[in-house]
Amino acid sequence: MAKYLVIVESPAKAKTINKFLGSNYHVVASNGHVRDLPKSQLGIDIENDFEPKYITIRGKGDILAMLRKEVKKADKVYLATDPDREGEAISWHLAKALKLEDDQIHRITFNEITKSAIKASIKEARGIDMGLVDAQQSRRILDRMVGYKISPVLWAKVKRGLSAGRVQSVALRIICDREQEIDSFIPEEYWTLDVLLDVKGEKKPLTARFYGKEKEKIEISSKSQLDSILADLEGQPYKISHIKNGERSKKAPLPFTTSTLQQEASKYLNFSTQKTMRIAQQLYEGIDIKGNGTVGLITYLRTDSTRISDEADEAVRKFIDQAYGSEYVTSKVKESKNSGKIQDAHEAIRPSNSELTPTKIKESLSRDQFRLYQLIWSRFVASRMSDAVYTTTSVKINCNGYIFTVTASKIKFEGFLSVYKHTEDKADANVLLNKLTEESELSFHDFESKQHFTQPPAHFTEASLVKTLEELGIGRPSTYAPTITTIITRRYVAKENKNLYVTELGEVVNQIMKDAFPTIVDVDFTANMEYLLDRIAEGSINYKTVIRNFYPDLEEAVTRAEKELEEVKIEDEVSDVVCDQCGRQMVIKYGPHGKFLACPGFPECRNTKTYFEKIGVPCPKCGKDIVIRKTQKGRKYYGCENNPECDFMTWQRPSGKNCPKCGNALLIKGQKLVCADEACGYRENKETE
Repeated sequence: MAKYLVIVESPAKAKTINKFLGSNYHVVASNGHVRDLPKSQLGIDIENDFEPKYITIRGKGDILAMLRKEVKKADKVYLATDPDREGEAISWHLAKALKLEDDQIHRITFNEITKSAIKASIKEARGIDMGLVDAQQSRRILDRMVGYKISPVLWAKVKRGLSAGRVQSVALRIICDREQEIDSFIPEEYWTLDVLLDVKGEKKPLTARFYGKEKEKIEISSKSQLDSILADLEGQPYKISHIKNGERSKKAPLPFTTSTLQQEASKYLNFSTQKTMRIAQQLYEGIDIKGNGTVGLITYLRTDSTRISDEADEAVRKFIDQAYGSEYVTSKVKESKNSGKIQDAHEAIRPSNSELTPTKIKESLSRDQFRLYQLIWSRFVASRMSDAVYTTTSVKINCNGYIFTVTASKIKFEGFLSVYKHTEDKADANVLLNKLTEESELSFHDFESKQHFTQPPAHFTEASLVKTLEELGIGRPSTYAPTITTIITRRYVAKENKNLYVTELGEVVNQIMKDAFPTIVDVDFTANMEYLLDRIAEGSINYKTVIRNFYPDLEEAVTRAEKELEEVKIEDEVSDVVCDQCGRQMVIKYGPHGKFLACPGFPECRNTKTYFEKIGVPCPKCGKDIVIRKTQKGRKYYGCENNPECDFMTWQRPSGKNCPKCGNALLIKGQKLVCADEACGYRENKETE
């Protein structure tokens, strides 16, 4: 019988850890939190110094009963939840629910799920860190106060089902502020001017970009200014005044933090923040690898540090030396400076074993797991590689006192780029520049001028919002993805082609929050609250002090809002479907599972229907509209609205065009249009919008 009990959060993590420990250990999972504040009430005793009232989460009774039996049989209990504040709080709740005495609590943490890390953590077992627990309790209590006090105000003044949150409301404000910037942006005209020059002895002309004067860059802001410059250049000779050859280096990137992983996965893999975290969790907890059993492939995924352990650093340098050569191993130690907003509690996100290359384990991973692991692996290996080196050539061409420039660069030494290609810095090879000297004869060929207008700031994407939240010190690695998911789910923000757009509902909620609760949506206030939570974690501030100072102002603002705020009416979107019971035009409503159609005559008429979104393409079989449907497992497909009379369906989005060879529908597949009949095989490039 096992002497020692190890409790973790998830069955997948339990399975991986169980492999590393002998028969004396029994590893079980709590399936996440076992205690929380009640959903039906505030759950905080305001009169009793804001004492939280924790209850057993519904459905966790059987799990706790099982854990209590296992605890009685064990000589020692190890609490092995995640190595962050939330993990520490779960361990504390488990200790309370299982009635463990202080001398029975053995808290172990590890940054990676490997045999050496697990065994080392058992040797370094400790008690519960109440600083971390109190920081998590504070976050939970503050968030509960904001949510449960302000949300009813939104229900009364706008509509039921809305919510406010301490971090989500600030995120919404940041997006709304950007939308206002975009709406108020006034474009400004500017022009670019290129000159095409024939080089004696060369067939291709050389293109040079207008710069200005020798010591002054000139921005061309109007057609009249351009015409004046062209008049000065007319008939004048072009002469190379300066050629500079040199080198520049591109620094290797730092290993991933949670924020940078979410940003890069969005940019290069088209993953949402939620999807990135879900797949990273799978890689961390363990994947069954052929020949290796269950292996935790990456280190802990919620971190804001770029620090790497000495052992991992030494191992990856050895790997690079063997795989690429000693010249590819950097001599520098790359770590970002601690900005004061960084907790630095964990290492950066990295592979637990650098020698498990993506290609070695590809067969054991799903497509998405492989792509994310490849991104993490290549980024980490690249972080310990030499800088990339480019040779550069810069040419200045003088014409009547005006300067035109040509630049080019060429890779001299790939360095980290041999592993990590995800970089905006591209070589710009211009073979012609290598043949130029200051004596080269140039003759005018043509001008190319183009009118432009300055562009407004870009709409936020999930990736750029995460970056902004991190820069402002709002939220922490564990909160970015849930915050974004919440504001999208609540329909405050709509996501289209990666961009985030504020909805009418989002604008109304944001305005109410700014008018009635300006402190809650103040960026500096929220960032300062994160700073206070960090100090609580360190043990330098009592968590009740923060809550005592926060609550009175919140209560006063809520009372004032209930009296002074006017109601705002948000009209439901009217559909083109007629209610077959009373004849009214049905409206689009939102429920827990998304959109549905409801009769506006409620409660007299309670008719509802499933809502299918039309894509604006006719069915190739019967001519009615194609709609988006979902399988029982939630997978999206495209079918005819006339189903079941018409059986047309496809997994790919129909383009609305027909195959010129066989007449079947052309489907959109990436950047191609392909025939629905695979036997036909017709495909063509998709037209760019």
